[in-house]
Amino acid sequence: MDIVSEWELVGRVVLAAVLGYLIGLERELTGQPAGERTHALVCLGAAAFSLISSSAFPGGDAARVAAGVVTGLGFLGAGMILKRRGEGVQGLTTAAGIWAVGAIGLAVGAGMYLLGITTAALVGLILASDRALKLDQRLARWRADTETQDSLEDGHFD
Repeated sequence: MDIVSEWELVGRVVLAAVLGYLIGLERELTGQPAGERTHALVCLGAAAFSLISSSAFPGGDAARVAAGVVTGLGFLGAGMILKRRGEGVQGLTTAAGIWAVGAIGLAVGAGMYLLGITTAALVGLILASDRALKLDQRLARWRADTETQDSLEDGHFD
């Protein structure tokens, strides 16, 4: 392997780590359990596995490695999901973010820079949209109004 291609591989894992870090930073700022380090490591790891499978084993099946990464991230994400009494399910967005960051890492590792950067931007936009649009507050008000309306129609008052 020549020096130029090795530096490109290094650039790919650095880019993956930076993209994962930025997504994780958003999660950290909102107080979620998996923050910038977790997201950066997942993205970096996925990129490294992608690079190792394609570079070290050129005749091998890179799709098998990608499938292994996706499966492994599924297990990691499952550990983020909690069901608490009275509060419902928590951690689904964090688990989905971990899964998406893995896809970003695989894309960057495979040299699909535009796809990786675009996916990272979309993940960041989706995660930030809830805060920007205050959807959780609007939905809570709508649910409360709907419950009140239903109670009035049924003649039940809580």
